[in-house]
Amino acid sequence: MSVPIAVAVALGVVVVLVAGRTLRSWWKFRGLRVVNCPETQQPVGVVVDSGHVAATALAGAPQLRLTSCTRWPERAGCGQQCLSQVEAAPEDCLVRNILVRWYAGKRCAACGRPFGEIPPAGVKPAVLCPDKRSVEWSEIPADRLQETLAAAAPICFACHMGNTMVREHPELVVDRTRFEGRSSN
Repeated sequence: MSVPIAVAVALGVVVVLVAGRTLRSWWKFRGLRVVNCPETQQPVGVVVDSGHVAATALAGAPQLRLTSCTRWPERAGCGQQCLSQVEAAPEDCLVRNILVRWYAGKRCAACGRPFGEIPPAGVKPAVLCPDKRSVEWSEIPADRLQETLAAAAPICFACHMGNTMVREHPELVVDRTRFEGRSSN
């Protein structure tokens, strides 16, 4: 192997390693999270600046900082001590992971189908609130996630869509249960 090829291969390996480290850091700290505010001891929703984490990972240990918090803008100047919770358990406080764990082993409250693996992309199950209104994950405020899940039931995507259709467009819904038992002459 000639020297220029060896240098190119070595440079390629370094680039792949650096890109991998950057991507892993970005992936690890992306997304909405729920932590307890050190000031109020109440749940808050936070988003870590995953781009900054990825960029600082190039120079060594990634540096965490927030891009948003449900207590902002009023408390935007806080010391961001909640980041120690994110750093200690980044996967445990990720909203998506909290929801996926909540659905584990459960069945749809409407049709009874069990929930299987919930893919990272595509349709997701919903939450059936005590008032029988179903809501998507994105509609649940992060700072009220635990409270909502404690009072809610899991509902599959198909049943959620049916629930939404009945609620938003009742004029388009036909209740077939009225016709059960009739002969089809």
